[in-house]
Amino acid sequence: MSQKEITELVPALDDLGNPQNFGWARSLCFSYEPDLIICPRRQLSESDRYIFFSPTHLITLEILDDGYLGYIGMSVLSLLDKKRSTQTWTIPFSLGCFDLPKNSDEGQIKLQGKKYFLNMAIMDGGVRMIKLGIPRFGHHHSVRGQLVLTSPQEAESLVTHMPWRENKLAFRCSRRSPWYTVEGVVLFGTQELVFSKGNSWGIYEWNRGVRPRKDLRFWAAACGQYAERQLGISVGYDSADTTLGTENAFFLDGRIHKLDQVTFQINPSNWLLPWRFTSNDKRLEMTFNPHQERTDNRQMFFYSLKRRQICGTFSGKVILDDGSEFEFENIIGFAERRKTSF
Repeated sequence: MSQKEITELVPALDDLGNPQNFGWARSLCFSYEPDLIICPRRQLSESDRYIFFSPTHLITLEILDDGYLGYIGMSVLSLLDKKRSTQTWTIPFSLGCFDLPKNSDEGQIKLQGKKYFLNMAIMDGGVRMIKLGIPRFGHHHSVRGQLVLTSPQEAESLVTHMPWRENKLAFRCSRRSPWYTVEGVVLFGTQELVFSKGNSWGIYEWNRGVRPRKDLRFWAAACGQYAERQLGISVGYDSADTTLGTENAFFLDGRIHKLDQVTFQINPSNWLLPWRFTSNDKRLEMTFNPHQERTDNRQMFFYSLKRRQICGTFSGKVILDDGSEFEFENIIGFAERRKTSF
């Protein structure tokens, strides 16, 4: 399949609000202007999500505004004893109340209520600082801390702009950056979760667009270090038209090695058995060994969001752009399925 790489700044929408300039890019080449969208605000979908890994824990922090329903969610999973805690706050008819930035490299997200405080700020040089404070979390724990995310020099992100075949106004601009190093401390109850440079990693996911009435999406991502090289993985697919740009790439030292279509092979009767991933261009062979599972189920009237997320490790080999082969083992990450409908 011939993918279209965009190398200069282009608008994601024309003056009438119709999606245009579809493809993929290594940087933020798609200019997203929500004021041009002609669909009702309830059909816009905007989200920011961070996933942090240390040798002992995985933390997910997500802000989602799906129009009909918004939520703030955080999960803490132990990679040692499989214990996990999750806390979410649901906001019916969020309709832009989070005021999420339209650019993933600028702005600040600051949310404060009686039960939570979140501050996600972008500093000079692309450094990201996240502060959080939650007095009552999960099983009556408290959570507070600060994390600093740093990118490799001249790092590239996988940025895609895709339409839906069945809805000419639906589209999604996405960014995936699976290569951050993470430093900081999160106090989780009486535990001190330490994230130190060299063994703690972060993934950033950013999505903006107009969603279709139904969507089924699979995504798997991981990051870490192997053979003194920093690597990242982002593979996925959904019901969007990916003819001009798939959501699949391998990252080595922050640089993209673009992949074509990737197939997820999952045992339908037991998702905790190993998964297998292969690409049609014969460049990726990968196995995912699940560790534990987490589910989300959000329902409000006619709106539904269901997610099944599996944490584990990835091992395999990939053919890089220069034709050389790179093998890797036991890189921490996750895989998930998300279904939405309204």
